[in-house]
This record gives sequence, C-alpha cells and structure tokens, in this order.
Amino acid sequence: MISRRTFLKNSAVAMAAAATADTFFAACGSAAKASESMQLGLVTYNWGKDWDVPTLITNCKSAGLTVIELRVEHRHGVSPALTAAERKDIKRLFSDSGLILAGFGTNYEFHSPDPETVKANIEGAKEYLLLSRDCGGSGVKVKPNDLPKDIPAEQTIAQIAKALNELGAFAASIGQEVRLEVHGGCAHIPVMKAIIDQVTEPSVGLCWNCNPQDLEDAGLAANFASVRSRLGRTTHIRALTSDTYPTKELFDLLKKSNYKGWLLIEEGSDNLPAQERIQKMKRSAELFAEWNKQS
Repeated sequence: MISRRTFLKNSAVAMAAAATADTFFAACGSAAKASESMQLGLVTYNWGKDWDVPTLITNCKSAGLTVIELRVEHRHGVSPALTAAERKDIKRLFSDSGLILAGFGTNYEFHSPDPETVKANIEGAKEYLLLSRDCGGSGVKVKPNDLPKDIPAEQTIAQIAKALNELGAFAASIGQEVRLEVHGGCAHIPVMKAIIDQVTEPSVGLCWNCNPQDLEDAGLAANFASVRSRLGRTTHIRALTSDTYPTKELFDLLKKSNYKGWLLIEEGSDNLPAQERIQKMKRSAELFAEWNKQS
C-alpha cells in the first residue's frame, strides 16, 4: 500500500517533470524540436522490415510520409555495429531526403527480477541512444515490459522507473529522448501512469501504442488525459485506413491537446505485397491531411 506522503511526493515529482519537458525538447538537437504541427510517419515493424534504408526513404516519400522510426534487427541493418563513417552515411541519407529519422525502436525492457539483466538492458539502450545521436535521430523506444506474478507490482513498477531515470539522465546528456512504449504486461494505462509518475527525468516520455487496453476502465478519453502531459515525441498508431482502433478519436484528442509529435504507423500484418503497403501508407497520408483540415 502506498502511503499518502509517498503518493503526494510522487505526484509532485511527476508534475515537475512534465512542466520541464517542453524546455528539454526545445534544447535538444534540431530533429527533436517541436514542429508546428503533428506529422505522419512509419514504424518499420512489419511494413518496412524487408526494406533497406534507401528503399524505406523512397517508399515513404512516395506515400507522403515524413518521419521514419527504424525498428532494430530488420533488413535496414542500422545497429551499434556501424562505424563512425557508416553512421554519417545514414545521417546524410535522411538529411538529403528531407525525411526525419525519429530514432530507433528497441526491445530493451526493465522488469526482470535479475539485476544483471536489467543492467544489460540499460547499457544496450544507451548504445542505441548514441547511435541515434550519431545518425541524426532524436531518441530510442524501450519497453517496461511486464509485471512478474511472484513479485509485488509496486516493486516492479519502482524498479522500471529507476531504470528509466538512469537511462533518461544519460539520454539528456547527449540530447536524446527515451520513449517508453505502452506495451506488454504493463499496457494498461493505469500501470503506465504509475511508472511514469515515478520518473523524474523529463527526457523520458510515453509512446502511446494504440492497444485494446486503452479503451478499458474509464475509456479512451480519460485514459489519454491521465498521461497526456508525459507523452513523448512518438505515438504509434494503426494505419488510418484500419478499423481495428478508434484512430480518428485519438487524432482529435491529440490535436485538441496541441500535441506536436510524430504519429507513426505500426501495422501488424506483414504479408502484404510492397505496393499494397505503399498504397495504404499513401491513403493514410491523404486521410491525415483531411483530418487536419476538419479539426
């Protein structure tokens, strides 16, 4: 049971972190600065997993998307193994294209009861933060990612937050953002709020992920409002042509709250022919423009 004193302390810390978030992002590199409005892009999970970087850039540009988050361990092969010269090449490819490299989507997680495992995940995420900086990106996505059944949830939540504070301090020192994806066994928004409320580093933000759990408990609008002040620069969405999630409602909530981050399409189906994927991306961009005009 959390005491009233602890609750009030955590709430004050969260409010302070949220209040300084805009200041932090304004001080980051140009890619991390807030744009004038939301932009639409792609997460390379599934739809872009078999495209190299030049192909990704070509296909996204042809579809009208402006931002790319590279999911690690896919064909584009952008990893910490790249040399300094290769990192400069990736940065140049994006710079020359006019597209934004949002950063990297990693699978690092911080819920394990084994301290050495948690430490290894923190260090791995740091390597990708350095890679993001070198390649012209602005941050790295990580996961919470579970609540082990044989350990009190409050203990795991505090452990995850502690790891994020360490990682966030490192990210801030190199002008990067840590993006905590709403994911896995922690995907319920009240759990994510409990984690982020204990994160004091303003360089750590939530990556909304369009999960079914978003619609549970108090519903989408209330869940969104509970964590809106801690959203990071990236939001993962379904294709705007999809009817599996109320994406238009989420778009309106983001727009009304003056969100200026990147909405990144992340679709689970990976067996579509390339041209069909590109067409769905293009139609999503058209809908995005229509929705912007309506709101």
